[in-house]
Amino acid sequence: MSKEKLYIFDTTLRDGAQTQGVDFSIDDKLKIAEALDKLGVDYIEGGWPGANPTDTEFFQKKKIFKNSTLTAFGMTKKAGRSAENDPGLAALINSNTKAVCVVGKSWDFHVDVALGISNEENLENIRESAKHFIKEKKEFMFDAEHFFDGYKNNPKYALDCIKEAYKQGARWIVLCDTNGGTLPHEVSKIVSEVTKIIPGKNLGIHAHNDTENAVSNTLVAVLAGVRQIQGTINGLGERCGNANLMSLIPTFYLKKDFSNKFEINIKKNNIKNLTQCSRLLDEILNRKPNKHLPYVGAAAFSHKGGLHVSAVQKDPKTYEHINPEEVGNSRNIVVSDQAGKSNIISRLKTIGINIQETDSKIKKLLDEVKDREFIGYSYDGADASFELLARRIMGDIPRYISIKQYDVSVKKNSSGEIISLAKAELEVDGQKILCEGEGNGPVNALDNAIRNNVDKLKKYSKYLKDLKLVDYKVRILNTGTEAITRVSIESTDSKGKNWFTIGVSTNIIDASFKALVDSLDYKLFKDNAPASI
Repeated sequence: MSKEKLYIFDTTLRDGAQTQGVDFSIDDKLKIAEALDKLGVDYIEGGWPGANPTDTEFFQKKKIFKNSTLTAFGMTKKAGRSAENDPGLAALINSNTKAVCVVGKSWDFHVDVALGISNEENLENIRESAKHFIKEKKEFMFDAEHFFDGYKNNPKYALDCIKEAYKQGARWIVLCDTNGGTLPHEVSKIVSEVTKIIPGKNLGIHAHNDTENAVSNTLVAVLAGVRQIQGTINGLGERCGNANLMSLIPTFYLKKDFSNKFEINIKKNNIKNLTQCSRLLDEILNRKPNKHLPYVGAAAFSHKGGLHVSAVQKDPKTYEHINPEEVGNSRNIVVSDQAGKSNIISRLKTIGINIQETDSKIKKLLDEVKDREFIGYSYDGADASFELLARRIMGDIPRYISIKQYDVSVKKNSSGEIISLAKAELEVDGQKILCEGEGNGPVNALDNAIRNNVDKLKKYSKYLKDLKLVDYKVRILNTGTEAITRVSIESTDSKGKNWFTIGVSTNIIDASFKALVDSLDYKLFKDNAPASI
């Protein structure tokens, strides 16, 4: 039995760019478009030419895509103008794309309130815009904005809008849940009704995530008949985001309810690039990846409970719905106060420590982890500190830099500025080294004291020159005068490796310093630095 084709339409560069805090440069857009083409999506919506200088210039850049069709986005002509004299339509024609996606109203409430025109004038805008692009031999797609809300309010008019575009030769009629408030059972019912008028092979779905149902709405729409799927990388998009293609694509490919009926253009080897594609976007946006994203998140295949870990080691299918490697991800065994021997052994193997199950050091490490987590440590988010703890118990970590003492002070100068000063006495090869620094806080001052004096650390200076602290988090675990503070630090180096360390104390400075020292030790160990004499 032949399978039906599903077409993947990515709108990261257009709808994703409407996300609060997101501002793509032309170079950003080119990198993302290149990754999407390499992945094998059918359509890449590059932006809205004429709406802003960046999008306009992007479409003028020479681009050669092997797998994807670049698509320009715009809106129907304005009332009172002819299609031939509408600047917005002209910008789309001049965008040098084979395909255009034009948004138009399909909810009579919006026609009245947002546009302030009659229902007939809106139908004319849709009709004349469609005719114009068909005449120009563009692959024409009509995004029926607010279609589901429009259908629920006035089904006849909503259908009239999409029929007008289809009659003129639109390749795709895209049903948009613009406000994201429609629920899956409603989407399924409405799409089924639409397919009685317009063939499913000409229908698409554009879902927003305002009820956390964008992916669900997309899946039920496909089962009800639509064949074009619009979405974004990581669900990026205005307000709560769009349907997440990083969830939809592997579902279409790996879940039999879909893979037995449908095929997509993205091949098996490219499916393995999904995790990389997801993290590329976060890197470009300079934001921390959401580790809990399905399929591609760092925690998507993490196992914490000892019972789970024991079962996964026997057969991963016990607690994993797919093999993480199929989407370019990996399994992660978490060590925590809920850990059993299985967690410890599995985690030790992951970091390259092979040990017999009967070795007494395993129990010692397990007891140490549980004791530490009882007082506030949390090793499920601090892999570097766990590895150091494990290797210290195993006797694998040499002594590097000894911290003899440190002093931190905070003062306000005559200008009202708060200045933190730090002094730290370190020891390398039996020689004491005094480091001083200042910063906008005590932790920053301590960090600067070491970093600014890295040349004094002799044989360790070359290893620590590229060390950077990229994130710092503080959590107060209880209240009162003896409150416990947990500090988490994320560090990186020039190799692009990130690691997480942790410190716990009743004193925030002490907790911070413990995490900072672990960061230094981890960097030195991973770079095979020599031990201190």
